Amino acid sequence: MSNDFLWTEKYRPQCVDDTILQPEFKAVFKQIVATGELPNMLFSGSAGLGKTTIAKAMCKELELDYIIINGSEEGNIDTLRTKIKQFASSVSLQGGYKVVILDEADYLNAQSTQPALRGFIEEFSNNCRFILTCNFKNRIIEPLHSRCSVYEFNTTKKEMAGLAAEFMNKTITILEKENVAYEKNALANLIMKFAPDWRRVLNEVQRYSVSGKIDAGILVNLTDKTFDDLFLFLKTKDFKKMRNWVVNNVDTDASSIFRGIYDRMNDKVDASTIPQLVLILADYQYKNAFVADHEINIVACLTEIMANVNFK
Repeated sequence: MSNDFLWTEKYRPQCVDDTILQPEFKAVFKQIVATGELPNMLFSGSAGLGKTTIAKAMCKELELDYIIINGSEEGNIDTLRTKIKQFASSVSLQGGYKVVILDEADYLNAQSTQPALRGFIEEFSNNCRFILTCNFKNRIIEPLHSRCSVYEFNTTKKEMAGLAAEFMNKTITILEKENVAYEKNALANLIMKFAPDWRRVLNEVQRYSVSGKIDAGILVNLTDKTFDDLFLFLKTKDFKKMRNWVVNNVDTDASSIFRGIYDRMNDKVDASTIPQLVLILADYQYKNAFVADHEINIVACLTEIMANVNFK
């Protein structure tokens, strides 16, 4: 699919002012643009908060050549060295220094690739700046921390309300441009369901907009009865019905499913295997931040629960 059809790309902010960020962060990044001095930076935080977007926006405002390298797909040392050297060694079309944006840097091997990256940062310090993004900053080695200005894209509940309202206005503008009807309450519920993962919100809005409208019918609520059915399928090891349950509820945020199981485990699970269940849920909740297909991740989690947990 062309990026022209993906709203996350079509409407990606092109300047710092248009991004959805905490005011203090936006002020810092606007100051960087104003001075023209871009330091090496490390952005940490969960998926969809705008880490890559703000990196690209600053490069565009400063008219800097940049390259994006995905650490999860191109993270071996040889590929990294080749891409960075080829990019850094050529003359900038814009003049001045270049920028390497390394997405998902926490996927890089901490024993081999990350130390090598530290060497690249030092080797090309005269003509390159590096912006690293990660979901978990504790998976980035300290020598990289010390060579970067570190920004944590965490959002408090107080900040969330303001950012959600800002994103609501932006989404309404997009829907009106795309000629999609909407109900404000339904749109607000959808935004709060997936916030602060703004990328996920916009992807979901685009997906639901295919019907031509965003209304109350798009929201799926998981009830106690729904979870009773799931626990029965897990107890009886009925994989087919369990998978159908996931298919029917895949519109629900995976975290809500994991939390729903956790909240009901004392009533449904044999006490001796509750610790095992908690470890399984924690493992797949963590994986949920990285996987491309959430349905497969949920089914894998439930399959492991089915195989290792005893039910009442």
